[in-house]
Amino acid sequence: MDLQRLRSLVGTELTFTHFAWLTVAASLALSLIGVYAIDVATSPDLNDAAILSFSGLVKKQLAFLMVGVMAAVAVAIPHYRFVRYFAWPVMWLVLCLLVFLLIPAVPTSIVKPVNGARAWINLGPISFQPAEVAKIAFIIVLADYLRWRSNHRTLKGLIPPAIIAFIPVGLILLQPDLGTATLFIPTLFVMLLAAGAKLKHLSAVVVIACLAGPAAFPILKPHQQKRILGLISMIQGSDAGADDINYQSITARTVAGAGQVVGQTDAKARAIVHFSYLPERHNDMVFAVIVSRFGFLGGVVVLGLYALWFAGALLTAAICREPFGRLVAVGCTSLVAAQMFMNVGMNLGVLPIVGLTLPFVSYGGSSMLSVWIMTGLIVNIATRRSRRMTRKSFEFDE
Repeated sequence: MDLQRLRSLVGTELTFTHFAWLTVAASLALSLIGVYAIDVATSPDLNDAAILSFSGLVKKQLAFLMVGVMAAVAVAIPHYRFVRYFAWPVMWLVLCLLVFLLIPAVPTSIVKPVNGARAWINLGPISFQPAEVAKIAFIIVLADYLRWRSNHRTLKGLIPPAIIAFIPVGLILLQPDLGTATLFIPTLFVMLLAAGAKLKHLSAVVVIACLAGPAAFPILKPHQQKRILGLISMIQGSDAGADDINYQSITARTVAGAGQVVGQTDAKARAIVHFSYLPERHNDMVFAVIVSRFGFLGGVVVLGLYALWFAGALLTAAICREPFGRLVAVGCTSLVAAQMFMNVGMNLGVLPIVGLTLPFVSYGGSSMLSVWIMTGLIVNIATRRSRRMTRKSFEFDE
């Protein structure tokens, strides 16, 4: 590759003093906290003789973290305008994979249901979740669609963006994976708002969706219905389901409450988590483990790190002078924020458990890879500066 082509690929107007370093710092801190929390949640050794036991899951999570960081670096190198050229092909590939997951004839050695959901493709020692790739592809495709258009400022013009969102949402719901599918909705809403869609149109759609929501209840799977009904009964103070559908939620709140204000010692936290028999304590319920170890203050610190990530990403969006990059940054922020709020709500018993990981913190390679790729995209956008304003930032009029 000659020098001219290399400059075209990477870009010439680069700056390395930008707000995206806030997202990088927050990503690293959250990931390392997650590694320690997974160790607390899974280590059979209940003493505090060592900081990490380096159990099997901890070693895997460290490997996932290294792969995620390398992916972020790879994504940050080429100019982000080249990313959109691959957005639609990747989206079509992901949609094909989502359809592949639903084919009953596919052997369980390749698509093995996990917790009743056909969400994973197994290729020998490697398994991955196509829905995680779908989240990133959706953000980039929607940003590419909205970047120069203005028809979404009409009520009728909201239909194409909705179709872009609801095709992957429908396929993910059929797995069924209600949690991941839900993340697309707030991301769509925020990106449309940032692209200049009229708030009154979006508000009307939200009101209609809320009114039609109860009608969709019978469509949900039986266990999803039980989760929602169990949450309602728990909020009402009923003990019904304490040993059944509400067990995970009640146990998570108990484990988190044991941390009190400043947390427990390493050994005591390990014992609390170990003997609580909290399901998915290394995964969906890892926030409860963190609060048990570091207390209310530790939970606030974790939320503060997310706030730092959001600040870096939104400041990057605010100073970006090109609509595609601006919308990608906003989309990544809204998706990570929605996933974080939903997971924390699950752990604190204020939202139904829908099987969502805590970004950067929970165990899992696909989840870790996707959020680090988003971090790489934020760095990519912040590093490239355009000299001209191609469209006003964040149009909230009307």
